[in-house]
Amino acid sequence: MSRHSRRYRENLGKVDTEKVYAMGEAFQTLKSLRSTRFDETVECHVRLGVDPKKSDQMVRGAVSLPHGLGKTVRVIAFAEGDAAEEAREAGALEVGGEELAGKIQDGWTDFDIVIAHPAMMRVVGKLGRILGPQGKMPSPKSGTVTPRVGEAVREFQAGKIEFRVDAGGNLHVPVGKVSFEPQLLEENARAFLDYVVSLRPATAKGAYIRNVAVTTTMGPGLKVQYA
Repeated sequence: MSRHSRRYRENLGKVDTEKVYAMGEAFQTLKSLRSTRFDETVECHVRLGVDPKKSDQMVRGAVSLPHGLGKTVRVIAFAEGDAAEEAREAGALEVGGEELAGKIQDGWTDFDIVIAHPAMMRVVGKLGRILGPQGKMPSPKSGTVTPRVGEAVREFQAGKIEFRVDAGGNLHVPVGKVSFEPQLLEENARAFLDYVVSLRPATAKGAYIRNVAVTTTMGPGLKVQYA
């Protein structure tokens, strides 16, 4: 017996899983499928021609999507003094130092993004075992370790996404909600993909963007042409 819901099976019957869709058509197709009662996230999955085991082929970064994500992004900040005040004014969920680190060590992880002032990495460094596996460890490459803490908080709340290639050479990111117009989803996806292309490692051989697919949280995936 299939583990998928009847709604999923109905939607699967409406798409061609072997077809490579034009990007606009793919998002229009996703929007035409029977949806759940909540506003599902639309995701973009990319297979890259890199070897993540090689440090010079580790693709990671952060990019601001032109139309945001359509959801509340919970951002916390490790900062002191003026930087802490800037983070609070920008709307950070929590701002602190040792006491905030202690709260996380005690099991609190109800946040999406961690911003850290460089001077606070002595505190944040202790949280690597907790934040690392969740993909939340701050990094200069992703723009989450920065002296401009308030600005970073605002950017990530507005729809800046952080990404890092996994062990299989794949990227998985949200690009909006099902309620978005197809054009807005396409523009968000292209902004992300164009930025990924700009990060191509000099040592990567052959095709860099191997394949692209888009899907909703609970729906089937569609192969997408990116050029």
